[in-house]
Amino acid sequence: MSTQTRPAPATLPVTLADVQAAHARIAAQIVRTPFFISRTLSALTGATVYLKFENLQFTAAYKERGALNTLLQLNADTLGVIAASAGNHAQGLAYHANRLGIPATIVMPTNTPTVKVTQTEGHGATVVLHGDTFDAAYAHARELEATGGLTFVHPFDDVRVIAGQGTVAIEMLEDVPAIDTFLTPIGGGGLISGMAVVASAASQAPGGHPIEVIGVEAELFPSMYNRIKGTQMPCAGDTLAEGIAVKEPGAITAQMVEALVDDIVLVSERSLEQAVSLLLQIEKTVVEGAGAAGLAALLQHPERFAGKTVGVVLCGGNIDTRLLANVLLRDLARSGRLARLRIRLQDQPGALFNVARIFEQQRVNILELAHQRIFTNLPAKGLSLEVECETRDKDHLDRLLAALRDSGYTVSTIELG
Repeated sequence: MSTQTRPAPATLPVTLADVQAAHARIAAQIVRTPFFISRTLSALTGATVYLKFENLQFTAAYKERGALNTLLQLNADTLGVIAASAGNHAQGLAYHANRLGIPATIVMPTNTPTVKVTQTEGHGATVVLHGDTFDAAYAHARELEATGGLTFVHPFDDVRVIAGQGTVAIEMLEDVPAIDTFLTPIGGGGLISGMAVVASAASQAPGGHPIEVIGVEAELFPSMYNRIKGTQMPCAGDTLAEGIAVKEPGAITAQMVEALVDDIVLVSERSLEQAVSLLLQIEKTVVEGAGAAGLAALLQHPERFAGKTVGVVLCGGNIDTRLLANVLLRDLARSGRLARLRIRLQDQPGALFNVARIFEQQRVNILELAHQRIFTNLPAKGLSLEVECETRDKDHLDRLLAALRDSGYTVSTIELG
């Protein structure tokens, strides 16, 4: 929706006054995270790119904001809070509830990785494992809410949570008033709803300028995209951005996104992987797949944001270290700095030495070798040699391939999907 035709924020469930009150309430108890320009990413994408480092919150995610704003508005006689979450909401709620002396119970599916259970318990919460799916865990949490007299804290479909998340935008505009585009990941929609309230009010303020609000979803989980655009694309798959892999957006957030958000773009898994890798290489910061979604949109849709002054929220940094290692290695392979080659050799003395000499001449480092004599369709006197190697860049790899072929070798690259 155009910024000129947006409804006034006061007509929606969360207003600018709500977000401002939330910021006053929580500011002293959260990290005011940096909001810096990235000159390298700006040059790479054609936009002026500012990054909001919400991955530097204590629990490494913006979710603390909404959780804390909710906790600080509970009645003094509350018996405790409960939530269903295996992700950043669980961490943020558990951490701040423990700080405030409020008992917290988190219901997680039984297949939740042990590290997430341990981290949540480490913040002082009681973890209940129930069901094989999030829906089962959610239903059980609502049962415990009723039987235990607890207060349920929804990860996104709660006006207090939305107002808390919107405080990200207040800080961004205070630091860089020239921002004309917010590029924000969407899971359930809490973060973008709160930010859009701030953007809408700033756009309509005297002397203000239009601020576009663009949401980003993974192509595998276009739930809010479907809701707003009337499409019926499937929501399923193993996405790197599990933090925004939500099948059903909230009722409140869908209303606010429809009213205030200008557009939603989808990003591929490849773009998400590239964004995670670039943020580590260029900005030296660890970001999870969902947190890298904004940069992924800039990389995949550069024409959409060319010339804009864009504020990107790095909403979380909780990524499994083994998964991060895989992402980085795959990015090296796609950029030509790592390669796996399949070379046809004759099974005779000196064959390996002769091919290795070409690698040495081209100054290419060999990391791993594997011979295959049996499971191959080559003649009995032939063998297949697989070589994993390290090059400077794609041009360097191309020179190696040319040198091998010039020497009479049949060689092919084993490509990533």
